[in-house]
Amino acid sequence: MSLLSDSALDFLRSVFSSRSKEDAETDRTLVTLTFAQSLDAKIAGKGGRQLLLSCPESMLMTHWMRSMHDAILVGIGTALNDNPQLNTRLIPEASRPSKLPRPIVLDAHLRLPIDCKLLSNFRQGVGLQPWIFCSSSNFPEMSSRRSTLLEAGAVIFDVPCEDGFLSIPQVLVELYIQGIKSLMVEGGATIINSFLKCSQQSDGFGAPPVIDTIIITTAPMFVGDGGVGYEVGGSKQAEEAPALQPVQTALMGIDTVAAVRILRRQ
Repeated sequence: MSLLSDSALDFLRSVFSSRSKEDAETDRTLVTLTFAQSLDAKIAGKGGRQLLLSCPESMLMTHWMRSMHDAILVGIGTALNDNPQLNTRLIPEASRPSKLPRPIVLDAHLRLPIDCKLLSNFRQGVGLQPWIFCSSSNFPEMSSRRSTLLEAGAVIFDVPCEDGFLSIPQVLVELYIQGIKSLMVEGGATIINSFLKCSQQSDGFGAPPVIDTIIITTAPMFVGDGGVGYEVGGSKQAEEAPALQPVQTALMGIDTVAAVRILRRQ
């Protein structure tokens, strides 16, 4: 195993070993929210354009992190802009775990193209069958889009919407029912905002958080005002924000990677 892999694994094992026994035995899906950002907290360029915000070392760490989760979730914006594969291809083949993470796309109106890499990889036998979560509301174009995606190999789940967005709690309930015990959420901005907002709203006394761990990679660069950022819930009072516990910070190449846990309020 390479020194780069050793460094990434040491960091991730330190982060995930900190999960409490209570979380390890929980009856819900454990969620890791992770993304790369610039120094000015931008995660994409103008109009959602993909930016290279991870150096080779931090990118390898991300692929090792993928291998430690049952599934990886992105939004339709990321699926359209980046056409991701959501696999572990950067891990050296000799060390790569045989278990692949399940690719999941939140796609309310079923806009995922049938020639995307997620479906192509599945049809070619080099990726798991992608799951799509869409709105349970009826739209005129939904029926034909559903048939086309099903024929292309997708599995589709219907969930209700809340305030115009797919219900994150309902998505997580369905994922747990389907056997997904650990979920890695990679973005983009709309998904990050939705999970952060939902975690804040669920942060009642003794209530389990929606997000368990947040891992943010920060690249030493500025993007500027035209870039796409994210919001932390929108709370106006600091005491209402989710309680965080720093877990680990490490330098991966030229990037800084920080991990925190979201705590239950006592």
